[in-house]
Order: sequence, then C-alpha cells, then structure tokens
Amino acid sequence: MKYLVTLFWAFAIGQAVCYLGGALQIGTYNFEFSTIVSLIIGVIVIIAAQFVSPKKAEA
Repeated sequence: MKYLVTLFWAFAIGQAVCYLGGALQIGTYNFEFSTIVSLIIGVIVIIAAQFVSPKKAEA
C-alpha cells in the first residue's frame, strides 16, 4: 500500500511541477511525458528508500 501512495504522490507532484515549469518557460505541457518521468522518479525513490532505511537488528 505504501508503494501505491508513493507512486500516486509522485504522479500528482510530477504533473504539477511539469505544468508549472512549462508555464514559467512559456512551453507546452505534455501529460504523457510528465507521467512517465514522474513515475520513473517515484520508482527510483522507492528503490533508494530500501537501501537507506536502517536494517532491523537480529536479537
């Protein structure tokens, strides 16, 4: 469930950033491109979190 939430927020924030970036640079907004990029970054964040999270100590 936490992976779906992470991907949802990556999608939502990615769309907002891409829309605002395009508006500030007087460019075009591309939904497909921003969706692909934001979901790829979301997957990278999920993978990176697995490596940086502390491991549980064995008793």
